[in-house]
Amino acid sequence: MAGPIGFIGIGQMGRPMVERLAGAGHPVLIHDRRPEALSPLAAVPGVSVAADAAQLARDCAAIILMLPDSPIVDDLLWRSGFAASLPAGTLLIDMGSSNPNATRANQAKLAGMGIALVDAPVSGGVRRAVDGSLAIMVGGAPADVERALPLLQPMGRNIVPVGPPGAGHAVKALNNYVSAAGLVAACEALVAAEKFGIDPSVANRVFNVSTGRNNTTDVKVEQFMLSGQFNSGFAAALMRKDLDTAHALMQSLDSERALMETCARLWQQAEAALPKGADHTAMFTYVKQG
Repeated sequence: MAGPIGFIGIGQMGRPMVERLAGAGHPVLIHDRRPEALSPLAAVPGVSVAADAAQLARDCAAIILMLPDSPIVDDLLWRSGFAASLPAGTLLIDMGSSNPNATRANQAKLAGMGIALVDAPVSGGVRRAVDGSLAIMVGGAPADVERALPLLQPMGRNIVPVGPPGAGHAVKALNNYVSAAGLVAACEALVAAEKFGIDPSVANRVFNVSTGRNNTTDVKVEQFMLSGQFNSGFAAALMRKDLDTAHALMQSLDSERALMETCARLWQQAEAALPKGADHTAMFTYVKQG
């Protein structure tokens, strides 16, 4: 693909993703509305800082968005006039955790302007963004997904096309629901084990060699919870937001959601009780405090 890859949104995940792209030999032109987010990447070979978003529209045939949610994506695309400045044939890849129904609406609107939109949210956290082993779930028209794949490969090890536009964001939200529910279950089980007199570290080792093993028991309990570090790099507020997205999706589909209702309420309560900006693994302290 000729020209640099545009990248908008340089947060905890965006930074290592840009480094992976540049390390694979792709020139990357970056933009963020926070100038301080750009400075750590300015010295990375292959990375250039754009003067503004309009420069990306002029210079990049493909632009990756790594933004927190659909309202921010919509603000960029429509209220700032960014979409109107894109030439026909531009490929946009939304790798944030957007609302799947909003993504479908944006894809249809952009397609009418000759612009392709692929949704390609990620799972795996900062550690897997750094080593390029993210899971990436991709939604979009087949031809657009094919265009996007070479740009996604430096960032992910498991890249799964999952369906039409919006499908990537839908399965991402549902995946995070499963993850959030599993985390709460692990926390409750560990607290109960400790109250019974079982070392929670021992209990977690049992879970990991038994049928209770999940992502939390495998990579979060020892490193972030029992250690007291609570610094996985993914905030409780973001987990709550993703649950809200999954909840709204299930409601729109009139899908069974009894456990979702309970899980969403627990995460809302935990976010309100925990310090502002708390990591999602701090759910352990919330459960432990009763």
